[in-house]
Amino acid sequence: MVAHAYSVLASYIYGFALRQATLPFKISDEVVEVAATISRQVPVDAYPHLTELTVQRILQPGYDYTDEFEFGLEHAQSH
Repeated sequence: MVAHAYSVLASYIYGFALRQATLPFKISDEVVEVAATISRQVPVDAYPHLTELTVQRILQPGYDYTDEFEFGLEHAQSH
């Protein structure tokens, strides 16, 4: 079980760090610009949940992608 737990944590940490390093923005002001670019490329009616996530979560003041890391760890521990 220790080996499984280590593998899960290592993959989660590595995956999160890789994703964060390749995000197309670094500061929150750029989020709006990136979201607008993606919205122009992805049909809203084809992906309504992606649009909802973007508008109701990502574009909200104070959203910080790095907070998702802590959220993931907390929920992984509870399962």
